[in-house]
Amino acid sequence: MKRRKPPIEIFSMSFLDIISCAFGAIILLFVLSKQAEPMVIEGIRKNLDGVIAELQRTIFELRGEVTVLNREKNAKRVELKRDRVELDGLDKELQAVRGQYTAAEQTLEAKLIIEGKLASARQELSEEMRRLLGEEFRRSETDSNIGGVPVDSEYIIFIIDTSGSMFNNAWALVIRKISETLKIYPKVKGIQVMNDMGDYMFSTYAGRWIPDTPSRRKAILKRLRTWNPFSNSSPVEGITRAIRTFHAPGKKISLYVFGDEFSGPSIDAVVKQVDAINKEDAAGNRLVRIHGVGFPVQLARAPHMQTTGIRFAALMRVLSQKNGGTFVALDRFKP
Repeated sequence: MKRRKPPIEIFSMSFLDIISCAFGAIILLFVLSKQAEPMVIEGIRKNLDGVIAELQRTIFELRGEVTVLNREKNAKRVELKRDRVELDGLDKELQAVRGQYTAAEQTLEAKLIIEGKLASARQELSEEMRRLLGEEFRRSETDSNIGGVPVDSEYIIFIIDTSGSMFNNAWALVIRKISETLKIYPKVKGIQVMNDMGDYMFSTYAGRWIPDTPSRRKAILKRLRTWNPFSNSSPVEGITRAIRTFHAPGKKISLYVFGDEFSGPSIDAVVKQVDAINKEDAAGNRLVRIHGVGFPVQLARAPHMQTTGIRFAALMRVLSQKNGGTFVALDRFKP
């Protein structure tokens, strides 16, 4: 006969002991955690205080560096200002030296011109000029020109190429050469200034002579600085208009043609046209002299762009030779 097992008691004393121990452990952990919380918070607070203190030290150091950098920046500004003042002073000294050099150059140039006038200038005197200079005044028969240019005319006409290539590149030298030309004619009966198209510099003197006075000479040079009428880069119109308008029996007239290029179709046609107007008399003298001054503006460009400059030189050499004048080819187009 089998023995029956005794029934299992769920809520025995052992089970209750275990449950009690578990609850006790939980309560103990809770109590311990509550006691440790202030210590953890205090530790975190100390760590944060250290971080804050470190950040404050960093801020103070950065502020110190900024202060030092500001001082250095202000010192650099003062130094830069001082350098600028010194530079301005040096620039003024340079300008003064340049002014002295220019004055010395002008003085030397004036002396050379005066010596040239005294030594070699030859102008046949009209009755009016004899009265001004005296009946006893004579020039040497061997002194026939200045720099190869005859200066025996009593009237002079400037015919100037006012095209962009001349005005933008050679204008300062143009003004200088016209001033020099005027100086070798201390006194003439009349002056005229036209561009290569035959347009007059002063419309009030169109078709008539500008009186030769110091004030008119200054006015010509002043107006020349900004005078820039249209030009077709061909002196033909100016030359023919000047001859037709101003030639007259008994008047010795010289044309001075300033330019850098000839854009016309034919040099030979121009020479023939001028020959037909500026006729020779029985002694072989022309109505007017024609001088040429060539500025090598085009020769500073690429070879294929130099043609018009070479053609101007060829044209003016022929016109000057055939019309009692001189062609001067300059070796530069800037002063």
